[in-house]
Amino acid sequence: MNAHPRPADDALEIDPADALERQRHGALLLDVREDDERAGGYASGSLGLPRGEIERCIADLAPAREREILTICAGGARSLLAAKTLRELGYANARSVRGGHARWRLEGLPMERGALDADASERYARHLVLPEVGVAGQQKLARARVALVGAGGLGAPIALYLAAAGVGTLTLIDDDVVERSNLQRQVIHADARVGMPKVDSARAALDALNPNVRVVTVHERLRAANVEAILGGHDLIVDGADNFPTRYLLSAASLRLGLPLVYGAVHRFSGQVSVFDPRRADSPCYRCLFPQPPSAAEAPNCSEAGVLGVMPGIVGLLQANEVLKLVLGIGEPLVGRLLCHDALAGTFRELRLPRDPACPGCGAGATFAGYEDVARICAA
Repeated sequence: MNAHPRPADDALEIDPADALERQRHGALLLDVREDDERAGGYASGSLGLPRGEIERCIADLAPAREREILTICAGGARSLLAAKTLRELGYANARSVRGGHARWRLEGLPMERGALDADASERYARHLVLPEVGVAGQQKLARARVALVGAGGLGAPIALYLAAAGVGTLTLIDDDVVERSNLQRQVIHADARVGMPKVDSARAALDALNPNVRVVTVHERLRAANVEAILGGHDLIVDGADNFPTRYLLSAASLRLGLPLVYGAVHRFSGQVSVFDPRRADSPCYRCLFPQPPSAAEAPNCSEAGVLGVMPGIVGLLQANEVLKLVLGIGEPLVGRLLCHDALAGTFRELRLPRDPACPGCGAGATFAGYEDVARICAA
């Protein structure tokens, strides 16, 4: 029972200070905003119940219909409608807090911090309404540490969308500088930054997009001597490289460090994506796909063979999607599957990529003789 006396009139609205006093005497303060709005903070002691769920859930929260219920929203409009709904349901002591949280904050009444600050609640609002993401998922993204090898064609869309999604720490690894010929496909860079190290150019774009993401830059080439030192401490690796020596080093490091590797590659009008996850017993590795490096004639680079400008964007976004799935623990990653895209035909084709028992990288008889040995294989 509510110990606080009822007001003399039957007004549907009360001031925030009055609401706080009534809450202290047993009234239920019901925040009828959506969950993503509450993530930015809420009135102390309030319970969250979105307005659309009142009819379904209120009986569990307040089985005694004589209890005083105070509704609050952002500015007072939704809470007034909620109070009317409650009265129609038989809660005669339902009232709305005039001015909502805007006035509650203005009057300095007690607040509790939400799981996300106001900036994050607004920035990731479309994530927060997805049941598969929500506040908990957004916090997972904020804690994620992703190593992105390559800040060029594939790295550009990957970095932009991972930063936009709120990945907490993004390490960019690339030893190259921006050239004008890059701009046809490497959309993270700009004409004014030609000649700048790609990692610095990319960081400028990412800082402008989402200043809350920590961008770490490594302006050096990945080598046998530094691969573990650079990649260690991350949660997963993204392959945005454009050469086989780097990819074989990444594959070895992925296996040694137990880190998932999100693979992508483009060639002229086609591209492919897969996920190699050494945490799974059924997962192949990169060398199950390419046991030995192909010759330069068999696999020319973009400057020799050319590439349609949108191809790295298509493949890079598919890679970014795999990263988000892995971090959030949702969906089915492309483990054991190679997704191939033909831009001219406008088709996608999925190929089975089982683990190779005789794989020189992850097979039962595979031996690791050091990263220098891997580098020698590629050099040969």
